[in-house]
Amino acid sequence: MGEQHGYGISQAIRATSGEVLQVETGSLYPALHRLERQGWVSAEWKKSESNQRAKFYRITALGKKQLASDYERWGRMVASLEGIMSATRSKA
Repeated sequence: MGEQHGYGISQAIRATSGEVLQVETGSLYPALHRLERQGWVSAEWKKSESNQRAKFYRITALGKKQLASDYERWGRMVASLEGIMSATRSKA
C-alpha cells in the first residue's frame, strides 16, 4: 500500500476486505497514534490529493518485523480455529 493518509487507509481496509471490515475514525486514528509511538509506523504532514493538509503514515522496518511476527501468530490461530470448527462440524 505504501504511504497513505488515515482516510486512505480506512478505504483500503474496506476495499481489500470486500466491504466486510469498516474501520471508523474513532478507532483508526488512536490505533495509528499507538503504532507511531511504538515506532511501527512513521508519519509526516503533507498535502492530500484534494490539496488539504493530512498526516501520511508509512510502515517502518521495525513495523515490518512486527507485522511478520503477528502474521505468523495469526496464521497459527486461524489454523487452530479451523481445527476446532471442523471437529465441531463433524460431531453435529
